[in-house]
Amino acid sequence: MKKIFGLTIIFLTMSILGGCSSLSTDEVVRMSPDTYMLRVEDHAGIFAFNRGKMKSAAFEKANAFAESRGKIAVPIHLKEHPVGVLGDWPAVEYQFRVVSEDDPDAKRTSLAPRADFVMDKNINIKGKLETHNSSDNKPDLYNQLIKLDDLRSKGILTEDEFKKQKELLLKN
Repeated sequence: MKKIFGLTIIFLTMSILGGCSSLSTDEVVRMSPDTYMLRVEDHAGIFAFNRGKMKSAAFEKANAFAESRGKIAVPIHLKEHPVGVLGDWPAVEYQFRVVSEDDPDAKRTSLAPRADFVMDKNINIKGKLETHNSSDNKPDLYNQLIKLDDLRSKGILTEDEFKKQKELLLKN
């Protein structure tokens, strides 16, 4: 009974403490002259994992950073990292550009879907392409007879010419 009571107390304590989400926001890191990235982690782990709060914190920090420079933040990429094992906290990585309000990119309102990984490799292959006909390169008799009959029905070949060509095909 004491064991069950103790486990219940531990579970309730973790649930209550878990409800108090402790978001940790890294400093904004410069990636290029106008591109930045930041990471937000939720150190409450599996008990308070709230992607919405993490995304919101990332957007707020990016907007405040851009505003401090008299500009606005334009989203580029958002990547979510799920909760892992022991210290591998759930996180959101947010990449954004800092531009002036009259910049054409400022009018873009959504994140563009991008691949996490792109591999581009060109390989030149040299070789000889050979095709094999099952009848050892003999023409298809049926198709040739159809063509002859078509020429006869259109009046291009006479009945005698058709018979001669047909006999030649059948002899081969």
